[in-house]
Amino acid sequence: MRPILALLGGCLSLTAQAGATHALTVYDELPRYPAGFQHFDYVNPEAPKGGSLRRSAIEIGQYDHVLPYIDQGTGISQVDGWLYAPLAVRSLDEPYTVYGLIAQTLERGPGDAWLRVEIDPRARFADGQPVRGEDVRFTFEQLMSKGSLKYRTQFADVTGVTVEGPRSVRFDFRVPHGRALALDVASLPVLPEHDWKQRDFANGGGFDRPVGSGPYRIARLDNGRSVTFERDADWWARDLPVNRGRYNFQRLRVEFFGDTEVARQVLKGGGYDYNREFSATAYTQGYAGAALDDGRLRKAQLAPNKPQSAQGFVFNLSRPMFADRRVRQALGLLWDFEWSNRQMMRNLYVRQQSLYANTPLAARALPDPGELELLETLRGQIPDEVFDQVFQAPRTDGSGIVRPQQLQALQLLRAAGWHPEGDRLVNAEGTPLSFTFLNGQSGLERLLLPWKRNLAQIGIELTIRNVDSAQYINRLMARDYDMVVTGYPVTLSPGAEQYSYFGSAAAHDPGSNNLMVLQDPAVDRLLDGLVQASTQADMQRHARALDRVLQWNYYWIPNYYPPGTSTVWWNRFGLPKVQPAYDEGLDSWWEVSPTPLTERQMAERLKAAP
Repeated sequence: MRPILALLGGCLSLTAQAGATHALTVYDELPRYPAGFQHFDYVNPEAPKGGSLRRSAIEIGQYDHVLPYIDQGTGISQVDGWLYAPLAVRSLDEPYTVYGLIAQTLERGPGDAWLRVEIDPRARFADGQPVRGEDVRFTFEQLMSKGSLKYRTQFADVTGVTVEGPRSVRFDFRVPHGRALALDVASLPVLPEHDWKQRDFANGGGFDRPVGSGPYRIARLDNGRSVTFERDADWWARDLPVNRGRYNFQRLRVEFFGDTEVARQVLKGGGYDYNREFSATAYTQGYAGAALDDGRLRKAQLAPNKPQSAQGFVFNLSRPMFADRRVRQALGLLWDFEWSNRQMMRNLYVRQQSLYANTPLAARALPDPGELELLETLRGQIPDEVFDQVFQAPRTDGSGIVRPQQLQALQLLRAAGWHPEGDRLVNAEGTPLSFTFLNGQSGLERLLLPWKRNLAQIGIELTIRNVDSAQYINRLMARDYDMVVTGYPVTLSPGAEQYSYFGSAAAHDPGSNNLMVLQDPAVDRLLDGLVQASTQADMQRHARALDRVLQWNYYWIPNYYPPGTSTVWWNRFGLPKVQPAYDEGLDSWWEVSPTPLTERQMAERLKAAP
């Protein structure tokens, strides 16, 4: 099955960056860093090398193979970047720009019809073998034939890979296609064909230590429980501008845990150095003690400007009871985020207002003239509010008493044809207003039960149906549900993947992410404009216009997102003075002390450093 985003996504680049270049941008704008730059701004180019850092894995449970590029089982995500280097590396202080690493130059063809990659003649694998064009083609073919489904979706518009010479590869594209495709291709890792042609790529290569192309080698694999990386002192690319000030630790160790509470307690006991925390309660209360008080243990919300996934409860719009916008608005009024955030999430989270929250794409002000021009062509097909109002998600006082919202919801429902009959709300045919929330994850029910209570108080029945993961996936693909929770990855350069989320043709495609089952011609027109935009400004106008239409149609009940990446670490590391805008920047840290220091000790140590 060919993915919807590949069938519908498209734009023909009217201009292409002239000739071979050191960097690629989505809309051919100038990159932040010119040719010949010395290093990224968010690193310390004089950071000392050596020492170690131990961190917890993002994955829960033990790994059962090395490669992170397949769907089955659990791989080691840090292999991507630490063991295997990409053709080009993404900068962390621009929306989407890539700079050559293994690729010495990158060249887009006329009409963005192809991408040519010239490999740096110095590029070598860890065993000394040169990186060849054949290795690039081999890697791409392995990913497309044996790798994760995401590669076949993301690169469906790559029509061929041609090795034009020992160090030259051309990727040909179907046109039209998404503007970011060339950058996505350039971000691919490079695996050595001579090492992998006899290995079982489809099963992740087991526990064998493969030959890398990146800054680290695998020094030890500990039966799925941990993996130790050791810095490759002979890495040919260590002094390239894109790597200067990065990969400073001599040894990196990733610890895998089957339980987040166990991981938390091991960190507090000094068993490792760095933990990404996903529990609001644990982050706010779980690390209290003398070490946190004197600064030996630190916690912070890193990368506060990083785009956060948009999470919300989505209506299956093919269900008749959700056809009326007023019904969807009424149901959304009664999900009490303020109470849930205070009672269950320690007021850590921020209410989702937009599908592009925490980005310039979010519609958080009245439309400007350019957006109004787009929206006027859709007048009569979209809610009137998009023209002169700024959307605000419903808000309560956090007390748990939502009587004002219930009265407002009843007015909306009455106008939509629902009236009380006994202790239920029914329509003209006497059918009660009831729906089922399909739940496939633990922990969500606590957010649904208060909503269930608020709905029941005005005569609406909500049933929460918990199912196992296999059944959940099958029912999602069949669109067999009334409501579910879902998330939409947010990027500063959205493209053809948006069709899979909101496009009409994807509504009943089991391989798409259009879980709203949304079929809206106005949305489709805005999607076309977004994907076909030839400038970043034009893309942003279409994104904000699209956001407004989705907001005011109440197609979802927006949830929340964190104010950054909740992170806890032992205070023995140096961090650059300038932090990257869109990432935690762990690869730019360095060791200051082999043991944790108090806040005062760290300040003195850094002050005395050359």
